[in-house]
Amino acid sequence: MPNVTITSLAQQLGISKASVSYALNGRSGVSDETRERVLALAAELGWYPSSSARALSHSRSETIGIVLLRDPAHVGSEPFYMSVLAGIEAVLGERDQNLMLRIVAPDAAAERRDLAVYRRWVGEGRVDGVLLFDETSNDPRCQLLGDLGLPFVLVGGTRAPAAKSAATAVDQSADAATVVEALHERGHRRIAYISGLPTLGHERARSAAVVEHAESLGISAVVTASDYTAADGEMATIALMAGLDPASKDFPTALFYGNDLMAVGGLAGLKKVGISVPEQVSVVSWDDSIMCEFSSPPVAALNRDIGELGRQSAMLLLDIIQGHQRENVSMPAGVLRLRTSLGVART
Repeated sequence: MPNVTITSLAQQLGISKASVSYALNGRSGVSDETRERVLALAAELGWYPSSSARALSHSRSETIGIVLLRDPAHVGSEPFYMSVLAGIEAVLGERDQNLMLRIVAPDAAAERRDLAVYRRWVGEGRVDGVLLFDETSNDPRCQLLGDLGLPFVLVGGTRAPAAKSAATAVDQSADAATVVEALHERGHRRIAYISGLPTLGHERARSAAVVEHAESLGISAVVTASDYTAADGEMATIALMAGLDPASKDFPTALFYGNDLMAVGGLAGLKKVGISVPEQVSVVSWDDSIMCEFSSPPVAALNRDIGELGRQSAMLLLDIIQGHQRENVSMPAGVLRLRTSLGVART
């Protein structure tokens, strides 16, 4: 097959080389009809523009970045990340964009390594913007990225703290109210929330909202922290419940977990200390997944479209990269899926 170039495509189509270049690189300046003709002929001849040359012509890398400050073993087993990354990749695939993912294992020097990745990416022109997960209070990443001028989106965040930034906002208070009200309707007056990492902004918001809504309904609520893993969810549950008399005023009749892994671990912990679900204690998860559906018993959970969270976050970031000023995008509230683990409190 003869060498296919922009010049040869232009000659075959009887149009200018500039029009072919605009069409292939998704730039304005050509009609939709011309763009379709160019793309159709290029595909027929099995030719695609060089990604590096296209990036240079746009002064962009056509890549977005994600740095996750998590144990790599946990990322692979947590359904939340698999779902949100699938949503992000769906958008990037449609728009011929790439994803650069780095996982930084949490330790004493993790934050320093985390920030170093962003500095290197900017210095080397590796990414056009980044998606930030697990926002903390006074998050140093936000300050750094603002200073570097790199667009970013807080996934499930609460604020847009710098220029070229926005958030896909999740109303943690509304989701907390959904679960707490469901527990109140079923007679639960003593509950416990087993949260994820308390350093994270969304977990602090969740814990505060659970306590606030519980108190407004006359429910006693306690909060204890875990780390999102099934093993730690099990240990936190045993530490909370072991030795408690079901007839005592301190015995919580419902346990609300910050994610599905902890909820499943919690079931194992309750079994070990001889507490039955839902006869003695109800269990609810903040995240829904196939694990909740097929656990024993199946776990009631807030069903949130995590894939859509990923899609909206990616689209929001790409718009900001294109120079559009965007406001936060509010994500829909979760819907409580009623399953066997949620029962009526024993009186």
